[in-house]
Amino acid sequence: MDINRARQILSSSAEIEVQYNGVSVWIDDIKEEDATAIVHLVGGIEEQTEVDIASLEEV
Repeated sequence: MDINRARQILSSSAEIEVQYNGVSVWIDDIKEEDATAIVHLVGGIEEQTEVDIASLEEV
């Protein structure tokens, strides 16, 4: 995924499925200077992880 699409998904009111390593995640924030996103598991605990935006995949 590119950073522009990640920004669109983050600001969208629609529920857009995003996966990281085959697992559904929510994008909580974007760190543009690092090209990373803060994500947490869908339906899981609120534990957040920082991942490369390029490793996110829109389903």
